[in-house]
Amino acid sequence: MENKRLQAKSTNIVSFMPNGDYYYSKALKAIDRDEMDKAYKYIKRAADLSPDDAHVLLQYGILEMELQNFEHAYELIHTAYSKEPNEAEIIFMLAEISGCLGLIHDAKKYAAQYLELETDGAYNEDALEILDFVDYVADTEQDMDEHDAAKMLAQEKARRLMEQGHFQQAIEALEQVIEEFPQLWTAYNNLALAYFYIGEAEQAKALLHEVLRENHGNLHALCNLTVFAYYEENAVELEELIALLKKIQPYDWENRYKLGATLALIGQYEEAFKWLRSMAKKGYEGDTGFYFWLAQSAYFSGHEQFAQHTWKNLLELDPTKEGLEPWADGDIEKYQDTTENHRDFLIRQLSNESESGRLLGLFLLKRSSHKQEIVAHPTMLNVSSFTELEKLSLAYALEYDFNEKVNAEKFFLRFMKVAEEIVDANESISSEVAQILSTWFAIGEIAFNGGYDFKNTSALAAAVEYSYNDALEKNVTKKAIAEKYNITSATLTKYNDILYEFIPADSK
Repeated sequence: MENKRLQAKSTNIVSFMPNGDYYYSKALKAIDRDEMDKAYKYIKRAADLSPDDAHVLLQYGILEMELQNFEHAYELIHTAYSKEPNEAEIIFMLAEISGCLGLIHDAKKYAAQYLELETDGAYNEDALEILDFVDYVADTEQDMDEHDAAKMLAQEKARRLMEQGHFQQAIEALEQVIEEFPQLWTAYNNLALAYFYIGEAEQAKALLHEVLRENHGNLHALCNLTVFAYYEENAVELEELIALLKKIQPYDWENRYKLGATLALIGQYEEAFKWLRSMAKKGYEGDTGFYFWLAQSAYFSGHEQFAQHTWKNLLELDPTKEGLEPWADGDIEKYQDTTENHRDFLIRQLSNESESGRLLGLFLLKRSSHKQEIVAHPTMLNVSSFTELEKLSLAYALEYDFNEKVNAEKFFLRFMKVAEEIVDANESISSEVAQILSTWFAIGEIAFNGGYDFKNTSALAAAVEYSYNDALEKNVTKKAIAEKYNITSATLTKYNDILYEFIPADSK
């Protein structure tokens, strides 16, 4: 069954510039090679580029089903169905995902519809199994009604819009849901988050207080208010809310997860670990977010071995998280002292008045343990005001696949490789290395905007470090720096002169 799900017709793509078909084809090839992490990355890119292609949406939905992201899978497959309502494979997958979500009536309807269309189809046996299962469940459980399905789909759509940064569209969608379902408190909570993300903090708080008046003790509203106070650095309100959260004893898993994740995000690791660990002990099989916060809270509350085991579980679900583990060679003090993991410094760089300062922040973001938190909070990254170089740097931090056939992207990768070689030569990003990197981004920004090609990245990295030490009148020789970067002293001298050409005039 699983193998059949992940099969699709291959297409012959002839295109110089990558498009939706190109990434769809790469996704299918990755599935054939059982490289599911790559397949997932490619199909997401394909869906971004071809949002109206039913076959792309279907394949994306199938991969989400495999990852047990059922709500998003339902949204994707339902959208594919709306575009091609007579496609048999889409109809069958809609039956299956409906069953996964407890939409028994829909599962039965679409399974029967598939069998009418395909009298000898590839999924006939599976469709019959769905019908048998539906008959069994109908006798033992209550079907989710159409209103519940509509609420779920609308909220999932709004959540995805927020994840994609389309906050105004998410606000419109959620306000429509609330108009139809005026006591759907989860929609109010999500609407508050959307308002907070666009800078309407007072409106966001007003919505949460409305929830608490009408639905006293709503944990999600309390947690969201806590997160707002944390981001706004409102120490008094934050202390009061933390004290309140520590008194709450949630029973169900959804509230335990929300409480644990919130406490982990704001640095209350011991309390966070208590709640998240209690879920793991009782067999809760969470999503990537659950394992991320469980590992974070475990590590920073002293349970290092458990954190490492949890991180392995996370990597099985999402291999792209490799390198973001909350430790460095098992040395917590070393981990905390590295610049990229100094949260306040990182946020200051990302909001720096100078472009070069923000470029340094984006470079650090790629390897920071705070990456998920910062990327998930769009007001910390004002993408709408980014320059082209900053947008490339953000894509680099998010590990975008660049096309080196395009000169601008090729030169940009070399520009970043200089910074990477500075880090590699010094093993970690201490405060001094951060200063060397800051020097590079100030000079490199001018060079990049001037069309420089950054051919000898090792020599450029060596020249930056030597120039930094020379400016501070440190007793460091060209020979020592040249050997450190495996180049000759003559090459270092040459590239030191090249760097000088890009130093701003008022700094010479």
